[in-house]
Amino acid sequence: MHALTGFSLVSLLSFGYLSWDWAKPSLVADAPAEAGDQPSVAPRQPPHIIFILTDDQGYHDVGYHGSDIETPTLDRLAAEGVKLENYYIQPICTPSRSQLLTGRYQIHTGLQHSIIRPRQPNCLPLDQVTLPQKLQELGYSTHMVGKWHLGFYRKECLPTRRGFDTFLGSLTGNVDYYTYDNCDGPGVCGFDLHEGESVAWGLSGQYSTLLYAQRVSHILASHSPRRPLFLYVAFQAVHTPLQSPREYLYRYRTMGNVARRKYAAMVTCMDEAVRNITWALRRYGFYDDSVIIFSSDNGGQTFSGGSNWPLRGRKGTYWEGGVRGLGFVHSPLLKRKRWTSRALVHITDWYPTLVGLAGGTASAADGLDGYDVWPAISEGRASPRTEILHNIDPLYNHARHGSLEGGFGIWNTAVQAAIRVGEWKLLTGDPGYGDWIPPQTLAAFPGSWWNLERMASARQAVWLFNISADPYEREDLAGQRPDVVRALLARLADYNRTAIPVRYPAENPRAHPDFNGGAWGPWASDEEEDEEEEESRARSLSRGHRKKKCKICKLRSFFRKLNTRLMSHRI
Repeated sequence: MHALTGFSLVSLLSFGYLSWDWAKPSLVADAPAEAGDQPSVAPRQPPHIIFILTDDQGYHDVGYHGSDIETPTLDRLAAEGVKLENYYIQPICTPSRSQLLTGRYQIHTGLQHSIIRPRQPNCLPLDQVTLPQKLQELGYSTHMVGKWHLGFYRKECLPTRRGFDTFLGSLTGNVDYYTYDNCDGPGVCGFDLHEGESVAWGLSGQYSTLLYAQRVSHILASHSPRRPLFLYVAFQAVHTPLQSPREYLYRYRTMGNVARRKYAAMVTCMDEAVRNITWALRRYGFYDDSVIIFSSDNGGQTFSGGSNWPLRGRKGTYWEGGVRGLGFVHSPLLKRKRWTSRALVHITDWYPTLVGLAGGTASAADGLDGYDVWPAISEGRASPRTEILHNIDPLYNHARHGSLEGGFGIWNTAVQAAIRVGEWKLLTGDPGYGDWIPPQTLAAFPGSWWNLERMASARQAVWLFNISADPYEREDLAGQRPDVVRALLARLADYNRTAIPVRYPAENPRAHPDFNGGAWGPWASDEEEDEEEEESRARSLSRGHRKKKCKICKLRSFFRKLNTRLMSHRI
């Protein structure tokens, strides 16, 4: 165990701490030597908010969790702030981002199933006020840098129409780190780097992690610290493709597993980008009145170098390895610093928490599922959150061995769902691969090592764990505690009664980049969307009445049928 999770003094000296330039002013303010209540620093204005989101970074893949990957900046910021060790996110990209920006569970946005794909006429619901829009109302300047992945089929869906004054980044889920090309199937490829609402062709060739950090520094340099600032930095790193500048790869040249080596280099590059951002905050006078929040968006992808060890599962699953997040808060405004919080926190909580810090109000009365957890983080009070609906996805493959009878007539256990209430966690349906996967230190991984701890039972559709006592989900208590199972199934049924219909439309061939000058971007107008809905209604009313159709209409029909067959298999 120690060989897998510990890192040596030699590795610390060889990179982690010697790479820090101690001759320069500290990146962070001096903090007290011991934890405890500290007098708060009253800000002159609402604080500057810097939210840093990483992509596919595993729970194990940070230095303070004992990783073999050096992250000296993250380690120091977390050590002098508040580490969130009972913090939850969603298992894939779009759901986490949608819940961050709306403060609502997926069942209340219609995004319960999978991600928003590039060719889908879908985006974050336009009738919901986003976090940046709320902060704009409170006088904030709002800027986004990085990955959007919340839909773009109409211009109204773009970041600059959803509350951000400026935007530099990609609209789709994964792009090449240098060329910014993204393919959504064979031959369906396009360029995806945008500045504002224009395609940023001229920025191609720059590594995205470094480009985004440079843009953040530019924003800080050109902005007055006297006006409150919201910076949402959504790094593409460390999502596939596994690409890194050569100098970072060289540091991990002795790492046997190639995927892990590339992944480690990407994590370290991202760590240094965060260092540059925190340095710029100090240089341009923002730091003393700032709140820095760091979060991952989902569990690590173990097929691509990531590690969630010792948690069970991986990205795309509802096991702890898919939904337990990396998170910390660093700020001179914290009343209590240098401690680890076990308060229950979910990614939906950032919406009301940050609105509250900005001087506004947001609560369940506004349709939110999040809570203001700032007193729990800053002062160590009890969290107002006692439960989390991880999700209910009625479109995901139904479990063969699930049934309404198996759910005591309360809930169909074939449906994929997961919920946490107090110390108990219940999963139904197919939660995804439930393996315990050690860090990929071996050159031949996965190989035979993959079969060491595979999930043994497939004839099952209900699991119950005491997460407080068993965070690694090794002891299923469903058979021993049917009373708890019943109670949590009833909570799932309660939540499901508030769910809105899933929005997962068929892909539209009009989205092909070839129709947009070779780049991904909006393709539908309001009129086109209305026409498509009219077509759909007409087809349902006049079944069998055949009309001569244009080529594009035939393509549209083909993709709808194909999508119906495949939608449950997509992540």
